[in-house]
Amino acid sequence: MLTVDFGRLPVGPGTRVLDLGCGAGRHAFEVLRRGADVVAFDMDAEELEGVASMFAAMDKAGEVPPEATAETVTGDALAMPFEDASFDRVIAAEVLEHIPDDMAAMREIFRVLKPGGQAAITVPSFLPERICWALDEAYHTAPGGHVRIYTLAELSAKLKSIGMEIGPHHHAHGLHAPYWWLKCAVGVNNDDHPLTKAYHEILVWDIMKRPAATRIAEAVLNPLIGKSVVLYVRKPV
Repeated sequence: MLTVDFGRLPVGPGTRVLDLGCGAGRHAFEVLRRGADVVAFDMDAEELEGVASMFAAMDKAGEVPPEATAETVTGDALAMPFEDASFDRVIAAEVLEHIPDDMAAMREIFRVLKPGGQAAITVPSFLPERICWALDEAYHTAPGGHVRIYTLAELSAKLKSIGMEIGPHHHAHGLHAPYWWLKCAVGVNNDDHPLTKAYHEILVWDIMKRPAATRIAEAVLNPLIGKSVVLYVRKPV
């Protein structure tokens, strides 16, 4: 399930991409399939082991173009172990809302981007996130959870203040917001509730099959209740 639109963040052979806070690696895998050189970066070494295993499996299955490379790096978003101007693209998907000093992380993104390089920054959308916080305190108070709710204006202003040029934006995962509202309503840690289990099965079916009806529904819902907002920015030349 991709949040970033690679039509707006083009990657391919010869492009070096940092997937910051890559998690399970969903965007890193897509970047590699497109032939770019990707660095999957996260502070969770155990999760990166799974990402590295998938990189190897993709290569074995012939899914990796010959010119593409992939590596995993463990580290802190506030002090990344990369030289200045190291990457053509940076993806930071659902990361900044977890970091107390988000401005320091943004400055690191700016630092490692090459002049003219682009970044895709995704965070939870304000309205869906605000409803989740209101429904269940445990949703945002768990260790490592969300520490803030962004408005698009705040996110744009912070990125502009560190020198980024602000580009287009869009919302994503409109079908997922009601799932999280339902999950928070019954208890965010209650994974056995029949309603949330049923909705989760629908989401998995949608991801796997991508039927036209749900694609149309999500396109309609995204601007209204899209779970994530994606902002594309550029480091000036």
